[in-house]
Amino acid sequence: MWETNYIETSRGRFEYFVAGNGEPIAITHFYMEFNSRGNLFANPFTKDYKVYLINVRGAANSAKLEDNKQLSLKEIILDLEDIREVLGLEKWAFAGHSTGGMLALQYAIEAPQSLTKVVAGCTAASKAYASHPNSIYSPSNDNYSRTIEIMELLKDSSTLQEERKSLSYEWALMSYHSEENLKSALLRPNSGLTIGRNLDYFRKVVVQNFDLREQLASIQVPTFIFAGKHDAQCPVEFGTEIVNLIPNASLTIFEISNHNPFIEEEEAFKRFVKLTV
Repeated sequence: MWETNYIETSRGRFEYFVAGNGEPIAITHFYMEFNSRGNLFANPFTKDYKVYLINVRGAANSAKLEDNKQLSLKEIILDLEDIREVLGLEKWAFAGHSTGGMLALQYAIEAPQSLTKVVAGCTAASKAYASHPNSIYSPSNDNYSRTIEIMELLKDSSTLQEERKSLSYEWALMSYHSEENLKSALLRPNSGLTIGRNLDYFRKVVVQNFDLREQLASIQVPTFIFAGKHDAQCPVEFGTEIVNLIPNASLTIFEISNHNPFIEEEEAFKRFVKLTV
């Protein structure tokens, strides 16, 4: 189990969970809320880092949302910076998966002086991923209509819990190379409940103007990018694009993974994490 903590900052009270030992690293996600069961993406980092798994504003017991604009990537980074300062950390690393990876790239642009490194994976540097035919978020993808329907139902507070579980499984399955890997993951301690309001704001507002490509050349902190070869959310081409635009960034491609290589190729992912230390 992860240790539950709360921290008071000038921007509000935030909930976070701690596990592991070593260099400090922060992990969060744009529209997920975590609890003391930890998270399957965060777990591999606890072998080599002291991990701060943070609930963003609007998630679980963190500060409430007063305005959706508080969910911009830059606003989340300001929250993270306050948390880091109150913790007394001069610098920390940051790791993010999917939209968390987008946040990692933005963080490296906005506040490089606060970072020792960033780890970002199964992600993209612009909204272009959502137009790629291999992405379930593209209108030209066979799963697009159902994906949008699922997201709308998850946002709807009237959707019953049993239906939510079924919808979440269906959506998750689109992002696994093997259903057996998904079934196995569901048997393990994990957290990362989708927050409907945050997800809705991300896909309807944040991603519409998201494009960091011209700014990536300014990133100087060590940057470790990973991608799943069969990623159905952010196709592997977008990981390659990021590495081509960031000086000295490295890319690790997981050959038999979709959007979750830390589950589908767990041992290989642990080796990848070792390389970031």
